[in-house]
Amino acid sequence: MASDFLPANRPTPRTMASRIRSIVSGSIGNLVEWYDWYVYSAFSLYFAPAFFPKGSLTAQLLNTAAIFAVGFLMRPLGGWLMGLYADKHGRKAALLLSVLLMCAGSLLIALTPGYASIGVAAPILLVVARLAQGLSVGGEYGTSATYLSEMADQRNRGFFSSFQYVTLLGGQLLALLVQLGLQQVLSPGQLAEWGWRIPFGIGALAALVALYLRRTMEETDAFVHSQAPAAAGSPQPGKLQLLLQHPREVLTVVGLTLGGTLAFYTFTTYAQKFLVNTAGFSKDQATLISFGALAVMLVLQPLLGALSDRVGRRPVLLFFGVGATLGTVPLLHLLGQSSSTWVAFGLLLLALVIVSGYTSINAVVKAELFPTEIRALGVGLPYALTVAIFGGTAEYVALLAKSHDVESWYYWYVTLCAAISLLVYWRMPDTRDTSRIAAD
Repeated sequence: MASDFLPANRPTPRTMASRIRSIVSGSIGNLVEWYDWYVYSAFSLYFAPAFFPKGSLTAQLLNTAAIFAVGFLMRPLGGWLMGLYADKHGRKAALLLSVLLMCAGSLLIALTPGYASIGVAAPILLVVARLAQGLSVGGEYGTSATYLSEMADQRNRGFFSSFQYVTLLGGQLLALLVQLGLQQVLSPGQLAEWGWRIPFGIGALAALVALYLRRTMEETDAFVHSQAPAAAGSPQPGKLQLLLQHPREVLTVVGLTLGGTLAFYTFTTYAQKFLVNTAGFSKDQATLISFGALAVMLVLQPLLGALSDRVGRRPVLLFFGVGATLGTVPLLHLLGQSSSTWVAFGLLLLALVIVSGYTSINAVVKAELFPTEIRALGVGLPYALTVAIFGGTAEYVALLAKSHDVESWYYWYVTLCAAISLLVYWRMPDTRDTSRIAAD
């Protein structure tokens, strides 16, 4: 019975208004975190010369890209540490710590003097800031996915949990909007000299607002119940050994993430470079095409999340798996040969519609696989490892293939990974019906 899962210190059921209030507070924090994460990449062209000795722009950008990669590699560590913390001390506590780390990282980047002022300490501090942000965003995914899934009521779990990717995409679009806005009001010289600090300052202030909002969130029933006296004999939460007792679930997370994360990074962050480098569009055209397609993709997330509440999770995942397996090669070939911005927009949008079958519900599917005492770690760690290995290297592998005149090999690489995930979707149970999140 639903009442069996109510914590002893909260005898009345949670209202829909309180659920929405907590979900909105958590989602705004998620948006801020992803804005801070993506704004580094968006403005690296401007701040690279400030942190590194004078040299070629390419060398400076390589240095900033290397630090970006270091932050990416910190995500599995963040997924592990923050997952442990969330399963032991609560989802709310972990989300507060996550946004605090992101705030500190952004503020450090905004205030750090350039290489000309403090020498080698400048890039060292940039690395420290990016390490903090990598830990933060690595822990944010698993904890946020767990929180949104546990806070939502059973009938609307897919819909509410889809807002994780709504805010992820929103953060990416917001970073791009800030960049476009500053380019309109500041000259390139002003942006390179001091204007690049503004978006990091905005991120730090926004993180403080998100921190305040997250303090008003309620803890989830699932976690509170796991801490109740009646649960005294249950397994101790937050233990890596406990996660190893769920190998099938861990491998399922890896398998269902593999194709999804590679397709996501291919058609989002890499697509803009692909449109310029392969299709021959200008940077401005590529930016507008990507921005428009991402904006539509954002709207699709709650629609597909709600659909999964009606038809199940597997049909939506299978839509992505089949579409990505059969469509990646022809879509990338056609996109690379397109000369019309509208045709390119339509092709990229079609690709992102397919990818949305994964992004809209992957968080809730992973959360539904694990018991409460290991849920945040179970969602966060295997996901972060898979994203670091496959999503984080997507752009590098694609450019490497292009540099050796075998660009189409990358298309088949994405297809193969999507096919592996499709097999996982085909064999796994529908987590809507087998969910390990307590019904309420």
